[in-house]
Amino acid sequence: MAIDRHQNLLQPSLDDIGTPLSEATFCVVDLETTGSGPEATITEFGAVKVRGGQILGEFGTLVNPGVHIPGFIAVLTGITNQMVTSQPTLGEVLPSWLEFSRGTVLVAHNARFDIGFLKRACEQFGYPWPGNMVVDTVALARQALLRGEVPNVKLHTLADHFHAATQPNHRALSDARATVDVLHGLLERVGNLGVLSLEDLKEFEHRVSPQRRAKRTWASELPERPGVYTFYAQRPGQDRQVLYVGKASNIRRRVRTYFTSSETRPRMDEMVRIATGVDAVVCATELEAQVRELRTIAAHAPRYNRRSKRQDKVAWVKLTCERYPRLSVVAKPADDQATYWGPFSSRSAAQTGCEAIYDAYPLRQCTTKIAKNASGPACALAELGKCLAPCLGSAADDYAELTKQVREAMTGDLRPTLALIGRRIVRLSEQQRYEQAEVLTTRLRSYVAASQRLHRLQAISRCSQIVAAQWIASPAPNPGWQIHVIRYGKLAAAACAAPGSDPIEVANRAVQLAEVVWATPHDMPSASVEEAELIARWLETPGVRLIDIDGEWSMPVHGGVDRADLPELTVGAGARDNL
Repeated sequence: MAIDRHQNLLQPSLDDIGTPLSEATFCVVDLETTGSGPEATITEFGAVKVRGGQILGEFGTLVNPGVHIPGFIAVLTGITNQMVTSQPTLGEVLPSWLEFSRGTVLVAHNARFDIGFLKRACEQFGYPWPGNMVVDTVALARQALLRGEVPNVKLHTLADHFHAATQPNHRALSDARATVDVLHGLLERVGNLGVLSLEDLKEFEHRVSPQRRAKRTWASELPERPGVYTFYAQRPGQDRQVLYVGKASNIRRRVRTYFTSSETRPRMDEMVRIATGVDAVVCATELEAQVRELRTIAAHAPRYNRRSKRQDKVAWVKLTCERYPRLSVVAKPADDQATYWGPFSSRSAAQTGCEAIYDAYPLRQCTTKIAKNASGPACALAELGKCLAPCLGSAADDYAELTKQVREAMTGDLRPTLALIGRRIVRLSEQQRYEQAEVLTTRLRSYVAASQRLHRLQAISRCSQIVAAQWIASPAPNPGWQIHVIRYGKLAAAACAAPGSDPIEVANRAVQLAEVVWATPHDMPSASVEEAELIARWLETPGVRLIDIDGEWSMPVHGGVDRADLPELTVGAGARDNL
């Protein structure tokens, strides 16, 4: 199912408009404190509740901070230690203030300061922070007023500019009353710029342009289901250019966020400004959405996507088929008799994996073609004992046995290799050569990670078909049994059996309609590595049930190592060998 939304084709719905400013209840708050540090506390509350320009109530009280008020604070605010001695404590005042402000939009001048003290007070006395929307008149003034219109955005300056009835004087209630007048002046100003709702106000405060806000109608009729969305630009006479591809468990809700203040990434702001529309493809399951996202990104390489644009840019380590095999870093496995190990995220990572093998086995590292009865000068590695030196005419049987051990290290039991590297780490540690020991440890971790990754991918890629299901309960956007057909490591079909329907019947229909997928050499996935790993992760999720399987989904017993066992299998084994 594809849905296309173009700018200016839809009228804003009530859901798009949000809460009108005239119907919102604001609680304008100001606090006086003993300072600004982490040990400072509140000495006075002042708050005014307003809606539609009318004052609904006021809240004001001094607070006994329980600590000495510094002299310069007393001079600034006029609040002395004697004045607060008989006043209620913060723990006594806080519940009343929370009730007064319940369900309102909190407004403060430099809100980070006041709201920070209120959150700290709630934490101190065990009250959950209510999570009110917060509006900062400082941030709002910086966006609403023209440059040069006021010298600064201090409360006193703005109160003069908007002819506030109350002048701020560093007392909480007076400053709150002045902030009310400043707020009303700012709301009048931004109203002329099309800011008519609370949502508009927050977006304006966070520099969301009117052009970006206007495009939120694109999300109005998008489905509230899992799927993939595509932002694109299409100019007259030009082909459509895909700008960005994303996935979501709820397409409408996710797309809407791109037009609000919750989207703060600069490149996304630029993308939305360039975009002329958005497409949506509904998927049966979240996994299908994830896979479609990967495939769409691979097909179009959108300029604003950063992740998954180079899914094919992985590296593999190849144990060649020569008379005297060696390791080689290649871009992808070929259809030959060689042994492949990986994948690695880059050639440098693959080279680190090779170094781990070289640390344990004296495999040749040269690229020279060696004849059957070769005889020549020894290389430096041979003299150091790090190469079996077949170029010197050493026994072919010895090198064949070494090759067999390396092949097993790459595709089977990890323990012998871990023990060999562990001995070297122990020796280096005993000689206090800790930096070299750390290098070996890094290589060892790369070796273990690559081996486990290989076995995990091959386990699902060996199976010609896996049919599995997972129950997704309400209120998920698409509840029911989410069913997937996986063939040779590639997602071939996806379906959802709604609650009350027969999941086996739905699964059988999905199998009949599934894509035909062919096996690849070396039990590698028919899809991209990233797609295969998504599928493997889903299959390993608790609650996933196998409906049918054709093949053997298994890994070697010692083809992986738990992180908790790694020190014992390396350093522990090396230490025992040195006893």
